[in-house]
Amino acid sequence: MISGNAKLISLEKYQWILQLSEKNGLKGEFEKSKHQWVISDSNSWLARLSLPWNMVPDEKGTLSLMDDFHLALVMIRAGIAVTGYFHNGEMMDHKVFRAYMVRQKQGKSQIKYLKTKGKSRAGSRLRLGESEQFFREINERLQQYDVNYAITTWGINCGKTLWPYFFGSDTPTPFAKNADNLISIPFHVQQPDFETLQAIHKKLNGIHLTLSERGDAVLGADAIDISQQKYSDEDNW
Repeated sequence: MISGNAKLISLEKYQWILQLSEKNGLKGEFEKSKHQWVISDSNSWLARLSLPWNMVPDEKGTLSLMDDFHLALVMIRAGIAVTGYFHNGEMMDHKVFRAYMVRQKQGKSQIKYLKTKGKSRAGSRLRLGESEQFFREINERLQQYDVNYAITTWGINCGKTLWPYFFGSDTPTPFAKNADNLISIPFHVQQPDFETLQAIHKKLNGIHLTLSERGDAVLGADAIDISQQKYSDEDNW
Protein backbone atom coordinates (compact mmCIF):
# COMPACT_ATOMS: atom_id res chain seq x y z
CA MET A 1 0.00 0.00 0.00
CA ILE A 2 1.03 3.62 -0.51
CA SER A 3 1.26 6.05 2.40
CA GLY A 4 0.32 9.17 0.40
CA ASN A 5 0.56 11.11 -2.83
CA ALA A 6 3.88 11.82 -4.50
CA LYS A 7 5.62 14.82 -2.94
CA LEU A 8 8.12 17.20 -4.47
CA ILE A 9 11.52 17.05 -2.76
CA SER A 10 14.79 18.91 -3.26
CA LEU A 11 17.93 17.44 -4.82
CA GLU A 12 19.57 17.65 -1.39
CA LYS A 13 16.76 15.64 0.15
CA TYR A 14 17.05 13.06 -2.65
CA GLN A 15 20.78 12.68 -1.99
CA TRP A 16 20.07 12.32 1.73
CA ILE A 17 17.58 9.52 1.01
CA LEU A 18 20.19 7.74 -1.12
CA GLN A 19 22.68 7.93 1.75
CA LEU A 20 20.10 6.72 4.26
CA SER A 21 19.09 3.77 2.10
CA GLU A 22 22.72 2.76 1.55
CA LYS A 23 23.38 3.03 5.31
CA ASN A 24 20.42 0.72 5.96
CA GLY A 25 21.57 -1.82 3.34
CA LEU A 26 18.60 -1.21 1.05
CA LYS A 27 18.63 -1.93 -2.66
CA GLY A 28 18.35 0.88 -5.19
CA GLU A 29 17.79 0.47 -8.93
CA PHE A 30 16.66 2.51 -11.91
CA GLU A 31 13.31 1.60 -13.47
CA LYS A 32 13.78 3.04 -16.95
CA SER A 33 10.22 2.56 -18.20
CA LYS A 34 8.94 4.94 -15.50
CA HIS A 35 12.14 6.97 -15.07
CA GLN A 36 12.12 6.20 -11.36
CA TRP A 37 14.74 5.28 -8.77
CA VAL A 38 13.23 2.47 -6.70
CA ILE A 39 14.43 1.66 -3.19
CA SER A 40 13.49 -1.74 -1.78
CA ASP A 41 14.35 -4.31 0.86
CA SER A 42 14.19 -8.09 0.44
CA ASN A 43 10.39 -8.06 0.55
CA SER A 44 9.06 -5.12 -1.47
CA TRP A 45 9.64 -1.57 -2.66
CA LEU A 46 9.84 1.11 0.01
CA ALA A 47 10.23 4.32 -1.99
CA ARG A 48 9.74 5.38 -5.59
CA LEU A 49 11.48 8.56 -6.68
CA SER A 50 10.29 9.99 -9.99
CA LEU A 51 13.39 11.65 -11.42
CA PRO A 52 13.71 14.73 -13.62
CA TRP A 53 13.34 13.56 -17.19
CA ASN A 54 16.40 15.53 -18.28
CA MET A 55 18.63 13.71 -15.78
CA VAL A 56 19.87 10.11 -15.51
CA PRO A 57 21.18 8.21 -12.47
CA ASP A 58 24.36 6.16 -12.25
CA GLU A 59 24.44 2.75 -10.54
CA LYS A 60 24.25 4.44 -7.11
CA GLY A 61 21.44 6.83 -8.04
CA THR A 62 23.60 9.95 -8.40
CA LEU A 63 22.03 12.20 -11.02
CA SER A 64 23.68 13.87 -13.99
CA LEU A 65 22.19 16.23 -16.57
CA MET A 66 21.68 14.91 -20.10
CA ASP A 67 23.39 16.77 -22.90
CA ASP A 68 21.28 18.03 -25.82
CA PHE A 69 17.96 16.82 -24.35
CA HIS A 70 15.01 16.82 -26.78
CA LEU A 71 11.61 16.21 -25.17
CA ALA A 72 8.22 15.88 -26.88
CA LEU A 73 4.99 15.69 -24.88
CA VAL A 74 1.45 14.78 -25.94
CA MET A 75 -1.61 14.85 -23.70
CA ILE A 76 -5.01 13.78 -24.99
CA ARG A 77 -8.59 13.86 -23.74
CA ALA A 78 -11.78 13.46 -25.76
CA GLY A 79 -12.07 16.59 -27.89
CA ILE A 80 -8.92 18.37 -26.69
CA ALA A 81 -5.19 17.65 -26.82
CA VAL A 82 -1.87 19.45 -26.65
CA THR A 83 1.59 18.71 -27.97
CA GLY A 84 4.85 20.40 -27.05
CA TYR A 85 8.51 20.20 -27.99
CA PHE A 86 11.28 21.26 -25.58
CA HIS A 87 15.01 21.52 -26.13
CA ASN A 88 17.20 21.60 -23.03
CA GLY A 89 14.26 22.79 -20.95
CA GLU A 90 13.06 25.54 -23.32
CA MET A 91 9.69 25.26 -25.07
CA MET A 92 10.28 25.56 -28.80
CA ASP A 93 6.85 24.57 -30.13
CA HIS A 94 3.34 23.81 -28.92
CA LYS A 95 -0.11 23.29 -30.38
CA VAL A 96 -3.59 22.75 -28.92
CA PHE A 97 -6.06 20.56 -30.85
CA ARG A 98 -9.83 20.64 -30.49
CA ALA A 99 -12.61 18.55 -32.00
CA TYR A 100 -16.39 18.17 -31.73
CA MET A 101 -16.34 14.75 -30.07
CA VAL A 102 -18.77 15.06 -27.15
CA ARG A 103 -22.50 14.54 -27.65
CA GLN A 104 -24.58 17.35 -26.21
CA LYS A 105 -26.92 16.46 -23.34
CA GLN A 106 -25.31 13.06 -22.74
CA GLY A 107 -21.84 14.55 -22.37
CA LYS A 108 -20.36 11.31 -23.70
CA SER A 109 -17.48 11.24 -26.16
CA GLN A 110 -18.35 10.13 -29.68
CA ILE A 111 -15.98 7.19 -29.50
CA LYS A 112 -17.70 5.78 -26.41
CA TYR A 113 -21.11 6.43 -27.98
CA LEU A 114 -20.25 4.48 -31.13
CA LYS A 115 -19.44 1.41 -29.07
CA THR A 116 -23.09 1.09 -28.06
CA LYS A 117 -25.24 3.09 -30.52
CA GLY A 118 -23.54 2.81 -33.91
CA LYS A 119 -22.90 5.62 -36.38
CA SER A 120 -26.02 5.90 -38.55
CA ARG A 121 -27.10 9.46 -37.74
CA ALA A 122 -25.65 12.49 -39.48
CA GLY A 123 -24.49 14.04 -36.19
CA SER A 124 -22.70 10.85 -35.26
CA ARG A 125 -20.97 10.69 -38.64
CA LEU A 126 -19.87 14.32 -38.25
CA ARG A 127 -18.42 13.70 -34.80
CA LEU A 128 -16.72 10.51 -35.99
CA GLY A 129 -15.15 12.39 -38.89
CA GLU A 130 -13.89 15.09 -36.56
CA SER A 131 -12.52 12.43 -34.21
CA GLU A 132 -10.52 10.84 -37.02
CA GLN A 133 -9.21 14.24 -38.12
CA PHE A 134 -8.38 15.07 -34.50
CA PHE A 135 -5.98 12.12 -34.12
CA ARG A 136 -4.62 12.60 -37.63
CA GLU A 137 -3.61 16.20 -36.87
CA ILE A 138 -2.04 15.23 -33.54
CA ASN A 139 0.10 12.57 -35.18
CA GLU A 140 1.07 14.87 -38.04
CA ARG A 141 2.50 17.28 -35.47
CA LEU A 142 4.34 14.49 -33.66
CA GLN A 143 5.72 13.25 -36.99
CA GLN A 144 7.07 16.76 -37.60
CA TYR A 145 8.88 16.60 -34.27
CA ASP A 146 10.33 13.22 -35.18
CA VAL A 147 11.57 14.41 -38.57
CA ASN A 148 12.95 17.78 -37.45
CA TYR A 149 14.45 16.91 -34.06
CA ALA A 150 16.39 14.04 -32.49
CA ILE A 151 13.78 13.31 -29.82
CA THR A 152 15.41 11.87 -26.70
CA THR A 153 12.18 11.15 -24.81
CA TRP A 154 8.49 11.04 -25.71
CA GLY A 155 5.99 11.66 -22.89
CA ILE A 156 2.34 10.67 -23.17
CA ASN A 157 -0.83 11.10 -21.12
CA CYS A 158 -3.84 9.56 -22.85
CA GLY A 159 -6.85 7.61 -21.60
CA LYS A 160 -6.65 3.92 -22.50
CA THR A 161 -10.02 4.09 -24.31
CA LEU A 162 -8.42 6.51 -26.79
CA TRP A 163 -5.24 4.48 -27.40
CA PRO A 164 -6.68 2.38 -30.27
CA TYR A 165 -7.69 5.55 -32.12
CA PHE A 166 -4.44 7.36 -31.40
CA PHE A 167 -2.19 4.46 -32.39
CA GLY A 168 -4.57 3.29 -35.13
CA SER A 169 -4.84 6.65 -36.91
CA ASP A 170 -4.34 6.89 -40.70
CA THR A 171 -1.31 9.00 -39.82
CA PRO A 172 0.78 6.74 -37.57
CA THR A 173 2.48 7.79 -34.37
CA PRO A 174 6.27 8.24 -34.66
CA PHE A 175 6.75 5.74 -31.84
CA ALA A 176 5.45 2.31 -30.90
CA LYS A 177 3.40 1.64 -27.77
CA ASN A 178 6.37 -0.18 -26.23
CA ALA A 179 9.14 2.17 -27.42
CA ASP A 180 12.07 2.37 -25.02
CA ASN A 181 11.99 6.18 -25.02
CA LEU A 182 8.21 6.47 -24.47
CA ILE A 183 7.25 7.28 -20.87
CA SER A 184 3.80 7.73 -19.39
CA ILE A 185 3.44 11.16 -17.76
CA PRO A 186 2.92 10.29 -14.06
CA PHE A 187 0.68 13.24 -13.20
CA HIS A 188 -3.05 13.74 -13.53
CA VAL A 189 -4.12 15.77 -16.57
CA GLN A 190 -7.69 17.00 -16.67
CA GLN A 191 -7.57 19.72 -19.34
CA PRO A 192 -4.66 19.39 -21.80
CA ASP A 193 -4.06 22.98 -22.87
CA PHE A 194 -1.11 25.38 -23.05
CA GLU A 195 -1.14 26.18 -19.32
CA THR A 196 -1.24 22.48 -18.47
CA LEU A 197 1.65 21.80 -20.83
CA GLN A 198 3.76 24.39 -19.05
CA ALA A 199 2.80 23.09 -15.59
CA ILE A 200 3.42 19.43 -16.46
CA HIS A 201 6.80 20.23 -17.99
CA LYS A 202 7.77 22.05 -14.80
CA LYS A 203 6.75 19.05 -12.69
CA LEU A 204 8.72 16.68 -14.93
CA ASN A 205 11.85 18.67 -14.04
CA GLY A 206 11.40 17.93 -10.33
CA ILE A 207 11.99 14.95 -8.03
CA HIS A 208 8.85 13.39 -6.56
CA LEU A 209 8.84 10.88 -3.72
CA THR A 210 6.23 8.19 -3.07
CA LEU A 211 6.56 6.00 0.02
CA SER A 212 4.89 2.68 0.65
CA GLU A 213 3.48 2.20 4.14
CA ARG A 214 6.43 -0.01 4.95
CA GLY A 215 8.79 2.56 3.45
CA ASP A 216 7.26 5.23 5.66
CA ALA A 217 8.13 3.11 8.68
CA VAL A 218 11.59 1.94 7.53
CA LEU A 219 12.92 5.22 6.17
CA GLY A 220 11.21 7.33 8.80
CA ALA A 221 8.64 9.98 7.89
CA ASP A 222 9.95 12.33 10.58
CA ALA A 223 13.48 12.21 9.20
CA ILE A 224 12.38 12.74 5.61
CA ASP A 225 10.07 15.50 6.85
CA ILE A 226 7.94 15.64 3.72
CA SER A 227 5.33 17.64 5.56
CA GLN A 228 7.69 20.61 5.62
CA GLN A 229 7.87 20.86 1.84
CA LYS A 230 6.39 24.14 0.65
CA TYR A 231 4.59 22.48 -2.22
CA SER A 232 1.07 21.29 -2.89
CA ASP A 233 0.40 18.41 -5.26
CA GLU A 234 -3.34 19.04 -5.29
CA ASP A 235 -3.43 21.00 -8.58
CA ASN A 236 -5.99 19.59 -11.00
CA TRP A 237 -5.37 20.50 -14.61
